[in-house]
Amino acid sequence: MARISKTNDTRNTSGLLMGKVALVTGGSRGIGRAIAMKLAELGADVAICGRASEKLRETADALQGLTKKVFWQTADVTRADEVGEFVSATETKLGPIGILVNNAGIGLFGPAHEKSEEEWDRIMNTNLKSLFLVSRAVVPSMIRQGEGDIINISSLAGRNTFAGGGLYCASKWGVQGLSGCMAEDLRDHGIRVSVICPGSVATEFSGRGVKDAGKALQPEDVAHAVEAVVTQRQGSFMSEIHVRPLRKS
Repeated sequence: MARISKTNDTRNTSGLLMGKVALVTGGSRGIGRAIAMKLAELGADVAICGRASEKLRETADALQGLTKKVFWQTADVTRADEVGEFVSATETKLGPIGILVNNAGIGLFGPAHEKSEEEWDRIMNTNLKSLFLVSRAVVPSMIRQGEGDIINISSLAGRNTFAGGGLYCASKWGVQGLSGCMAEDLRDHGIRVSVICPGSVATEFSGRGVKDAGKALQPEDVAHAVEAVVTQRQGSFMSEIHVRPLRKS
């Protein structure tokens, strides 16, 4: 089988998303930033949100070197009112949203019986409720368009358990279940719902660190999986992608 050179790969994918509007939650740093950059490289206009305005502004400046239109806004994706305002502003500034990446997430680790109710609510609201709120706000427009891609960033922790992972695993198992049901609810509308499950990624992600950062996944590895999803032929979709480091740490 012939190998595809990096030069040819860049030529064939650049501009594939021209005319598309992509929204990435938690898009100011780490995995979210890498995904936003990749979508911009592919030609999409990109909207990002997060809580840190300085980081958002820095990422938006970088995105403007890759695509024509960029929009950013601070937003708490666990609050329905702020989600609605951000989605509405994105559609006003950029147009109907065709790609949604639910990436916002946090990590809280330790034995479940030692965690507080506040910690439970915080991780469930950020990792799971936000996915519901943002998707709910975006889906009506996608239905009117008759197409769209929703990519939910989960984790291999949504498929496996480990000591100290009670709250985090519960939130990500919830992402798996919600994503699967959304896929069935929306496929007849031409909307594809995919879930990406990375292993440990070398980012500023709070909580449980990686054993060996040199062997961990990079944010760009997850962005590459998103690229595969959004460039897939329209008559099919990738329902779930697992991304693992080549070498175990």
